[in-house]
Amino acid sequence: MHGAVTALIARDRPVERDEFRSLWDELHAGRLRRGESAALLASLSTRTPDRVTLAALLDSLAERRPPAGAPFTGAVNIVGTGGGPPTLNLSTAAAFVAAAAGTPVVKSGSRAYTSRLGSVDLLHRLGIAPTSSHEETRDTLERYGLAFTGPHVYPAEIALLARGVLPLNFRPLGRFVNTFGPFLADVPADAQLTGVSDARLVTGVRHAAEHVSRRTGRTVWLCTNDPGVDELLGFTPNLVRTYEDGAEDDFVLAPALFGLRRGTLADLAPGTDPVAGFRALLAGEGHPAAEDTVCLNAAALAVAARGTGDWHEAVRAARTAIGDGSALALVDRLRTRAAVAA
Repeated sequence: MHGAVTALIARDRPVERDEFRSLWDELHAGRLRRGESAALLASLSTRTPDRVTLAALLDSLAERRPPAGAPFTGAVNIVGTGGGPPTLNLSTAAAFVAAAAGTPVVKSGSRAYTSRLGSVDLLHRLGIAPTSSHEETRDTLERYGLAFTGPHVYPAEIALLARGVLPLNFRPLGRFVNTFGPFLADVPADAQLTGVSDARLVTGVRHAAEHVSRRTGRTVWLCTNDPGVDELLGFTPNLVRTYEDGAEDDFVLAPALFGLRRGTLADLAPGTDPVAGFRALLAGEGHPAAEDTVCLNAAALAVAARGTGDWHEAVRAARTAIGDGSALALVDRLRTRAAVAA
């Protein structure tokens, strides 16, 4: 068994970057023994690696990717770690609202992990195609102010590991990939808002956010709340940890400061038809607590991207984007783009 896999299982020492480099070389060459991919993923998903090992893992994958080109200046990504209570696709809705209000958004995402529809599943149902390259992402962002990235932003090694565990189900083995996906994706935006649903994973995700912020210069915001939803909630306080070039700070975002309405998790439930519920939310016909939650997340995107420093102004702009129909209109504009491309 490869030394990196053995060390990850034993947890008796950190794994250095050179060992991960060797592991990925063996993976690409098809020389890992049967079961090593499953052992690797199971060990990562059972217990988050130590800080040194996690940094080496992230860096070893980042250095293998081709350059993404110029950064998406002024843009922000909203992507959660998955898990938590099932809700409407709040982060995807916030992406549409923020973009309609003038904040450039490049959103990465995945298929459903615990929810009925992940962002990728929802986009497919809406008839919106994710981008297939950084060039297409840039073109889409410049034209619409919003782009949803496809699998090209994730390391090729993830797909190879998924194939390597067949016929086993990748989903339970790949929990680490889902949780740390926001920091594995190559989305060169200026800022990133990531919700963490599982309190047990916060320490490891903080290490990843700090490391990626230092390496890339990206501003990273991590949000957590007591109900364990991986977005900001509009009816309960949220703790936001910020990372600027690796330096950590934090603040509590209290929805009451913005006059947001009371609500419960039940008000965020996806309902029997998640797509219809999603469109109704963007049309201003959703539950008030769900609309407020989306507006708060959209406002956070504007502030994190430094489009404004005024939270009240950002919340008002988000409400306007829903009220005047521009958020829902953006959905249909991106649907038309996909239809023309097909």
